[in-house]
Amino acid sequence: MRLTFPAPARDVAAEAGGAPLGDLPEWDLSDLYAGEDAAELKRDLDWLEEACRSFAEDYEGKLADLNAGGLLDCTLRYEKIETVAGRIMSFAGLRYYQKTTDGDRAKFMSDMQDRITTYTTPLVFFSLEFNRIEDAQYETLMAGNADLARYKPVFDRMRAMKPYQLSDELEKFLHDKSVVGSSAWNKLFDEQIAGLSFEVDGETMGIEATLNLLTDHDRGKREAGARALAAKFTDTAPLFARIHNTLAKEKEISDRWRGLPTPQMGRHLSNHVEPEVVEALRNAVVAAYPRLSHRYYKLKAKWLGLDVMEVWDRNAPLPMEDQRLVGWDEARQIVSDAYAAFDPRMAELAEPFFTDGWIDAGVKEGKAPGAFAHPTVTDVHPYVMLNYLGKPRDVMTLAHELGHGVHQRLAASQGEMLSSTPLTLAETASVFGEMLTFRRMLSEAKDDAARKVMLAGKVEDMINTVVRQIAFYDFECKLHEARGEGELTVDDINALWMSVQGESLGEAFTFMDGYESFWAYIPHFVHSPFYVYAYAFGDGLVNALYAVYEEGAEGFEEKYFEMLRAGGSKHHKELLAPFGLDASDPAFWDKGLSMIEGFIDELEAMG
Repeated sequence: MRLTFPAPARDVAAEAGGAPLGDLPEWDLSDLYAGEDAAELKRDLDWLEEACRSFAEDYEGKLADLNAGGLLDCTLRYEKIETVAGRIMSFAGLRYYQKTTDGDRAKFMSDMQDRITTYTTPLVFFSLEFNRIEDAQYETLMAGNADLARYKPVFDRMRAMKPYQLSDELEKFLHDKSVVGSSAWNKLFDEQIAGLSFEVDGETMGIEATLNLLTDHDRGKREAGARALAAKFTDTAPLFARIHNTLAKEKEISDRWRGLPTPQMGRHLSNHVEPEVVEALRNAVVAAYPRLSHRYYKLKAKWLGLDVMEVWDRNAPLPMEDQRLVGWDEARQIVSDAYAAFDPRMAELAEPFFTDGWIDAGVKEGKAPGAFAHPTVTDVHPYVMLNYLGKPRDVMTLAHELGHGVHQRLAASQGEMLSSTPLTLAETASVFGEMLTFRRMLSEAKDDAARKVMLAGKVEDMINTVVRQIAFYDFECKLHEARGEGELTVDDINALWMSVQGESLGEAFTFMDGYESFWAYIPHFVHSPFYVYAYAFGDGLVNALYAVYEEGAEGFEEKYFEMLRAGGSKHHKELLAPFGLDASDPAFWDKGLSMIEGFIDELEAMG
């Protein structure tokens, strides 16, 4: 039952400080429901309650007796329930993320979550009972009906959990309890982060505006922003430590009861990726730290005229960087042109996001930080959330999230159960969209100085996507391992955070007092444990994929669209095979990392 949202997903947001950016679009959620009092919403809630009740009445205890046709009917009914429940929660969630500090919106989302959890509790039997079907019978059923066999990738992923499922009674209990478990702690985290205020040089600012100061040309403003963040995160760290302790312990209990061998295994199973593939990725990136982040940041320190950088210099603009803000219409044109240059169909798929109210772009009080693309359900369309404030990185974020949107639109043809892509592949189209936009902008750079600034910006984004996210992954691994030994104090978590920072960033940095608490605001650790390696997976995959594209591989565009249309219907091996790529080959990741190295080589040559 897809009732959750992606965590806002970009490393640093930006704010224009009131500068004119044009007419920034807002969501029109009426394609989901006209409002929280809409008759259609009440109709769907009533339908859902009855549909779940009758589904359980018709099928519980009977799945093993169904023939292929009967199991197909059962699956289609389940898929319809998923669609209606997903539509309701998409509407409630998107409204909430627009203003997480609005008590009425928060209550509405909680009420919808409560009702849908109650309604769908009778469905818990489905996966448990399905997994008890004998393997031979399962294979016979799949072989006997082509329409049913189309759902085999979903069933195979479900059956991968077979060794780890609990009794029917326990599974129903955990499902029922979820609204006061992890989802409640997630909501508390969102509300606390959105409600934080920071004092910077006598001015009170929200988290987006304060994070944005870390990208200001004025080093004094960057330092003031970093110290304000550190002060607030240090003050609030006990609350965020409580959230992390509780969620990590809840996960440990669940994993222990299920018999999952590691804290990461549940994520690997949901991503349909082998642990050894993730380990190969992690090891390749960590081994490359000296060749990537360490080398780049030494260059950056030289450009900034510093012997050693502080953390507030990590995302500092280069001295020669143009401070001009990019208006919304220009950003739209840049991304649309880059997409169209690859294939006109890609720009056509992105166009309704701009014209039909599918993007919420502006920074607003209480709005969730960061950016995401949410697919909603396959019979509606995705929605993109941004905090657009006119910096070049915001243009890249637009390209990134529209890549997700294009992917989600294409995959929708698979239907509700097959459209959802594992996280490891979910970043493919977004990172590819960024790369297309970057390459186009780079080709149009007016001089070497502009080219240098663009290359440096891209390298920093790639380091944030690959090096920083793998460091995040190592931090999470250490956090969950340590929590297994007992309660973690703020100092314990701070120490774990700092243990990965120096290793990943290198000797070019010193770390101010208070930086040890910067783990507190990262949403991925709370919303989606071990999500973060998907960014590095996606970046490495796209770098290898883009190299194939640059080589002029015949029919690349059509193969690319076919890969996106597949959604979650194929394993990563099947999806990459047409391009001659294999993510299970350890050398695959070195190919992707070599693209970043190549950019750094070019920057070194520029001096």
